[in-house]
Amino acid sequence: MSQVLAINLGSVSIIHHQGKRVETGIFKTPILGGAWVGVNGIEGDVQVDRKNHGGPDKAVYVYTRENHAHWARQRRVPDEYPSGHFGENLTVTRLPDSSVHIGDLLAIGETLMQVTQPRVPCFKLGVKFGDPSFVAEFLTSGRTGFYLRVLREGWVHPGDSIQRISEHPSRISVADAMRALIPGPERREWMQKVLAIDALSAAWHQDLGRRLESK
Repeated sequence: MSQVLAINLGSVSIIHHQGKRVETGIFKTPILGGAWVGVNGIEGDVQVDRKNHGGPDKAVYVYTRENHAHWARQRRVPDEYPSGHFGENLTVTRLPDSSVHIGDLLAIGETLMQVTQPRVPCFKLGVKFGDPSFVAEFLTSGRTGFYLRVLREGWVHPGDSIQRISEHPSRISVADAMRALIPGPERREWMQKVLAIDALSAAWHQDLGRRLESK
């Protein structure tokens, strides 16, 4: 059974990148108890870069405990990464990128949410991990996690089960959708497939549309 393990919120933090001070909300930590999830995100969470994070199409970012364990092995850290370490709002179990589809409907606590796009990492993830090359590794890993839009607001608590109410008929997984961004011989075909998904976020629809036109 898929389950919420932790709800993670962040405040504004300052990081340094190429000699500049940059604000970010990537440093998230678990809270005690539940949280209200609205159409623009989880109450109390800070999303600094609203162009790339947050808003109705990217209200909640989900990452799995299994992915945490994978990266701990890959990077040979002594302990598993804590909940929220990848900037996720919800740390969950048993929702791998390979079997969650863009457009799937998930009942989480009182809410109903829809998968809208994979997470596209930016330089801030590399800064947090102290390794700029990690961004590219994460992007092509098939373990990016995904964003949700909130169709029904409500409370979510750690321990809540996650039920997949329906699978989108396109059945394009989060991992496969990333092929629309990763260079390769089938990239154009994947762009077309992903753009055909009605549940796709507006940001991805615009970005992929521009990329497809330029090819």
